[in-house]
Amino acid sequence: MKPTNAEKLVQKIERVREAQRLYSTYSQDQVDEIFRQSAMAANNARILLAKLAVEETGMGLVEDKVIKNHFASEYIYNQYKDSKTCGVIETDEAFGITKIAEPIGVIAAVVPTTNPTSTAIFKALIALKTRNGIIFSPHPRAKKSTIAAAKIVLEAAIAAGAPKDIIAWIDEPSVELSQIVMSECDLTLATGGPGMVKSAYSSGKPAIGVGAGNTPAIIDETAHLKMAVNSILLSKTFDNGMICASEQSVIVIDRIYEEVKHEFEDRGAYILNDEETEKVRKVILVNGVLNAEIVGQSAFKIAQLAGFTVPEYTKVLIGEVESVERDEAFSHEKLSPLLAMYKAGTFEEALEKSVRLVKLGGFGHTSVLYTDEVKSHDRIEAFGTKMKTGRTIVNMPSSQGAIGDIFNFKLSPSLTLGCGSWGGNSVSENVGVKHLLNIKSVASRRENMLWFRVPEKVYFKYGCMPVALRELKELGRKRAFIVTDKVLYKLGFLDPVVKVLEELGIEHTVYFDVEPDPTLDTARRGAAEMISFQPDTIIALGGGSPMDAAKIMWVLYEHPEVRFEDLAMRFMDIRKRVYRFPTMGGKAMMVAIPTSAGTGSEVTPFAVITDEVSGLKYPLADYELTPDMAIVDAELMMKMPKGLTSASGIDALTHALEAYVSVLASEYTNGLALEAIRLIFKYLPDAYNEGETNVKAREKMAHAATVAGMAFANAFLGICHSLAHKLGATHHVPHGVANGMLITEVIRFNAVDNPRKQAAFPQYKYPNAKWRYARVADYLNLGGETDSEKIDLLIAAIDDLKAKVGIPASIKEYGVSEKAFYPTLDAMSEQAFDDQCTGANPRYPLISELKQLYINAFEGKPKVEKDELKLDEEAVA
Repeated sequence: MKPTNAEKLVQKIERVREAQRLYSTYSQDQVDEIFRQSAMAANNARILLAKLAVEETGMGLVEDKVIKNHFASEYIYNQYKDSKTCGVIETDEAFGITKIAEPIGVIAAVVPTTNPTSTAIFKALIALKTRNGIIFSPHPRAKKSTIAAAKIVLEAAIAAGAPKDIIAWIDEPSVELSQIVMSECDLTLATGGPGMVKSAYSSGKPAIGVGAGNTPAIIDETAHLKMAVNSILLSKTFDNGMICASEQSVIVIDRIYEEVKHEFEDRGAYILNDEETEKVRKVILVNGVLNAEIVGQSAFKIAQLAGFTVPEYTKVLIGEVESVERDEAFSHEKLSPLLAMYKAGTFEEALEKSVRLVKLGGFGHTSVLYTDEVKSHDRIEAFGTKMKTGRTIVNMPSSQGAIGDIFNFKLSPSLTLGCGSWGGNSVSENVGVKHLLNIKSVASRRENMLWFRVPEKVYFKYGCMPVALRELKELGRKRAFIVTDKVLYKLGFLDPVVKVLEELGIEHTVYFDVEPDPTLDTARRGAAEMISFQPDTIIALGGGSPMDAAKIMWVLYEHPEVRFEDLAMRFMDIRKRVYRFPTMGGKAMMVAIPTSAGTGSEVTPFAVITDEVSGLKYPLADYELTPDMAIVDAELMMKMPKGLTSASGIDALTHALEAYVSVLASEYTNGLALEAIRLIFKYLPDAYNEGETNVKAREKMAHAATVAGMAFANAFLGICHSLAHKLGATHHVPHGVANGMLITEVIRFNAVDNPRKQAAFPQYKYPNAKWRYARVADYLNLGGETDSEKIDLLIAAIDDLKAKVGIPASIKEYGVSEKAFYPTLDAMSEQAFDDQCTGANPRYPLISELKQLYINAFEGKPKVEKDELKLDEEAVA
């Protein structure tokens, strides 16, 4: 029953859909055999179908349509015969990804009158290869030949095992029935005029359409002229110019214009005189649109239609014109052996004319440049950049070149050429089987690779600094820039460093204007002195402030062009940051010598700098900031004041605790963090009370701080540091003290098995911070039976340690008044949320929760006594 009305057509589409459901279960081997047999059948019928097309449409040449049918069967088969289109098409076990190809369903195929059989063969074959059903909507003036092509492919497919209704067609096409096909099918593959393509995209279903072509071809003075002219003639005469990619205009550089013109004449083209040009203008367009009477006709016949005669075997009629605007008929797509010829004084002018012609009616389709590829790299680049065409081709006939796999084998063969958004299309490439597939990605859980990065060299032992520094001589270092602070400078801490440098003959200078919480202005002034001195070695000596300042100076010295805003840009994954940190070490190496046991900056990729204008602290992080050498010599720490010993020691403890529960914690950092915690609990009180005499306690604390630094350099930190950064910047609280007042509140917040929000990209399989804190308690032999009991004891032990070393129990106790604190609370909470350290916290905080943590730490929670084994449920939740 022929579907001549809407109801019958819908019934037929449903039969195709049923056939496609069955076909979708076929294996790759079954599909490949059906694809092969169908391609062979279409190829064998290439002459028959060519004759039918010319006989029915009255357009084109039989011989050329034979080639198109041959191409649509043989080249398409060869391109896709080995392509996987069924089931699993790709598997990567290492990355846990499997890709599975599924058919789209039923394809609506709209076929133009210009290529009624080759386009039908092409679309039928790629539909079969992808296990899709297909129903054709032929052009009314080419329905017999299109249906004949579809029927030949269908019969071969059925003989090879395909379901009988896998291919169908409209016997009596109309606009109404075409719209039904497009709206009822799963995707429309539309080839035709702009109106039809627009209708396809307006059908309410996905569509792949193609736009009109208006191909310009530039011939410059470096081109091989004979090749250029004959390539254009080969393309323009093929099937009487009906390929949408064929040249519509040729733009020739002035100095070779006459030579090119004569070459065209010698090769069979006819150059129209002014009168003939005007006559042809009148037959190109009718009421502003292309005259269907000239499409696919010979040059001889078009001349007759225009009212004059030319030799019967004239290949192309060429009109010499000037305007590239819409009112010039020759500037339009002509789909016939008519060619506009323009003269351009320069290549740039030729390019501008080409751009305009494409904009006029060929956006996204095809453009051609004939030039010397060796001499004209700049022109080819300019041409490729300027032309808004999906196929921007060089030195090839555009009809044969644009359809692919003839003059460039990496351009996929196709008879449906996408024009991208320029031409109102969804694709800008040659359409193929990948466009008729749904690809499912079956992704197994694979967590991102982790890392462990520390300085290349870490030297440690009491009194090791003078020996370690001597390596600079072996490394050929000649000029050292020392960064420190005024206190250390006045106390003579630099003397042993300077002595060694002088013995080694290394020139040096000292910058000692680093203040606590160094500012960006300090770093910039230091960098200016570095640029003047041109060191090959930077030695940072001091606590966290000199080392942080030295790191920023190092960056500004080696890369003065960088913007601080870029350096400070937040990231979620250090490997995927928007701003890529500049490579360091090109001018100088960094040597870090700590004089306090706390920051760990000597082994970390971090630096904290304060914006002196806003007062905000910015933690910078990138492995390029990691020092090249760290020298950990406890001899330099023996005279640390008690307050600094306390604050820096608690800072190191917080580093280790946060690194151990971080979402990036690993077996490589866990042991370092735990050992640092143990050392701090055991030796910090002695270092605090007996600092100037207890060498062992000082050395153990030095090692603990550095080991904790190695842990958090790779596992990162958490919200205790986020909160402390903003509290310190706003209320001028020493960083270690701020951490100490906040850490137990943060432990209570993190130590839950059911957090309100988990971290965005955790490495853990489920929240385990509570379990981890309990393991810390185990490592310290604190006792307890349950995890909750152990955490109680851990918090009590931390509070006891803080009390022993003089850390205030609350922010209020430290001396920040309610009047000063509460007006800043909202801003601090929001800034802490956006701190770089927040992302690695095991529990993702809401801003309101950070605010409450600040309030708790300000007001002071009742301390948990050692004999209290049950955690406050509200505090944990």
